[in-house]
Amino acid sequence: MKTIAIVEDDVYIGDMVEKFLTSEGYAVLRAYSGTEALLLFEQKKPDLVLMDLMLPGASGEELLPKLKGTPVIVVSAKAGVEDIVSLLMDGAVDYITKPFDTRELLARITVALRKSEPQGENIRLSHREIVMDLEKHSVEAGGVTVRLTRTEYAILKILLRNAGQVVTKTVLLERISLETPDCVENSLKVHVSNLRRKLKEASGEEYIESVWGVGFTIS
Repeated sequence: MKTIAIVEDDVYIGDMVEKFLTSEGYAVLRAYSGTEALLLFEQKKPDLVLMDLMLPGASGEELLPKLKGTPVIVVSAKAGVEDIVSLLMDGAVDYITKPFDTRELLARITVALRKSEPQGENIRLSHREIVMDLEKHSVEAGGVTVRLTRTEYAILKILLRNAGQVVTKTVLLERISLETPDCVENSLKVHVSNLRRKLKEASGEEYIESVWGVGFTIS
């Protein structure tokens, strides 16, 4: 499960974003000032930071250089082109202006997290007897190569990254939309059923469970 830190002193906005992100399957950390954020990041490293600029204590501009290695999306009421360009040049991966649409924010988060994934020859996801090689775009179960469609591969990747967690149908559809836009809610169950069958045929094991009315989990 990916963790997103919200650095925002406006409690209403922070609560709204936290509720939305939690419903989308993300873990959330909160900080209400720049100083609190620095202390928080010394203890925990989030996968992405949503950061306001006008913060008590250290400002967002002061925080940004200290968050190298972690993607930061600036969320601010400042809309000047010079401000945006300056922040992007200083290390922010994206910028969204308040007020914002939560669907747009989710899309920007999805893209930023995908771009931040490490690239290399030995990038693998594994769970029990399933091994997914992201570089070779291959999947094995019980040592047997499993041939998956583009949609099945995208679904399995998300489930493996959230092993042991229930991934809702909404989250699955949202996160695979950039890789396989042909998958819709009516066809999702069929894709998951085919994926479950292929994994069982290869290894003899059941991996994917349906959580009625909610979504799916890999266990």
